[in-house]
Amino acid sequence: MAPQFEPLKNDLILRTARGEKVERPPMWVMRQAGRYLPEYHEAKGKNDFFDCCRSPEIASTLTLQPIERYAGLIDAAIIFSDILVIPQAMGMEVIMVDKKGPHFPEPLQTPEDQQYKEIMERKVDVKESLDYVYKAITLTRQKLAGRVPLIGFCGAPWTLLCYMVEGGGTKLFIQSKTWVFKYTEESKALLQKIAELCVEYLALQVQAGAQMLQVFDSWAGELSPASFKTMSLPYLTYIADNVPKRLAELGLERVPMTVFAKGAWYALDDLCDTSYDTIGLDWLHDPAEAYKVARARGKTLQGNADPGVLYGGREAITAVVKEMVAGFGGGKQGWIANLGHGTFLLIPLIYGVFLLTLCRDHTVCEARRPKILLRGDPQVFRSIVHSLITPTCLAPQYLHTCGLSVGTDEPENTYQSPGFSSMNFVIRS
Repeated sequence: MAPQFEPLKNDLILRTARGEKVERPPMWVMRQAGRYLPEYHEAKGKNDFFDCCRSPEIASTLTLQPIERYAGLIDAAIIFSDILVIPQAMGMEVIMVDKKGPHFPEPLQTPEDQQYKEIMERKVDVKESLDYVYKAITLTRQKLAGRVPLIGFCGAPWTLLCYMVEGGGTKLFIQSKTWVFKYTEESKALLQKIAELCVEYLALQVQAGAQMLQVFDSWAGELSPASFKTMSLPYLTYIADNVPKRLAELGLERVPMTVFAKGAWYALDDLCDTSYDTIGLDWLHDPAEAYKVARARGKTLQGNADPGVLYGGREAITAVVKEMVAGFGGGKQGWIANLGHGTFLLIPLIYGVFLLTLCRDHTVCEARRPKILLRGDPQVFRSIVHSLITPTCLAPQYLHTCGLSVGTDEPENTYQSPGFSSMNFVIRS
């Protein structure tokens, strides 16, 4: 029996992905759950990274952390997992080395290796081998209780191949380029196998409760335009075309799909010609130019603030947000606000919230202003408001230390936050 979930209360990101006109752009952040959050380390404890991924309880807890920390500012959750679970399901060992990243003790060397032959011949059951992901998705949907949609994801075939032959992250991509140019046909065979596994994996995520899907091609920019058209685009297209077919076979409705090909600025036209609903942009794209291209094809865009701007402070963030809002047509159709890549480590959390708040502040309809009720000493609250960037930078944990708390009942009076017209704050002793 299919899992049962509470009705969705906030479908803003789904409507936006479908191309509908909306009251404001939905917002979420790539890598919004993870190491930059202090509560992540508390929940993770001494568990290995992949042990956290394999524990539905821990994975669901980590998925929900940004939803709870940034309540009212985040319009989607993305399941806590990793793109490298596919190579693991294919029989490769992957470990996460603290402060270094993923490591394959035995990467693929050449197509003549026994390991390559075994991988190509092995029948992979992603339903069984990645069952822990589906359980985490179902549990997370239940815990979300309809607050926001849940995004499932996978790595793109090209990016996964890079990891499988490089043995981890790299700056040179020597092995990847060797496979592209020396073992071209063997590479294509491996890419096709990965693509087929991705289709099944994504479809089963939807069956478990995912309401939207994203394919991450993190290393797309390492390919030339010509190589991208032969080594990445066909397999991204295969995934987009075949996931809906597999969902239909499972008796499930199609869900919106996003592709994010980092660094492949030259491929926007090609990506807009695929079946993906949304095209993710990194910060190399000019918002206005990309928006013209995408809207002409009826596509939604996602992005594209440089994550590094979060180190720059209020003025830098404000300039980037204004550029995005103007470039993406004011934010009322065809734009999902996000960073142009995943959140960096050591970012000032207060600036992350500031960026989200500004996106909302510059685009929200007057008639739909959210009201946030804060209980506590009004004088304390006002002093905090004027000393910080914006009131919504105050996480519940911080409010508590100041003798304030967040409530949800109907407001009796409101306090207009200085300089931020889209947020009303209610103060009650």
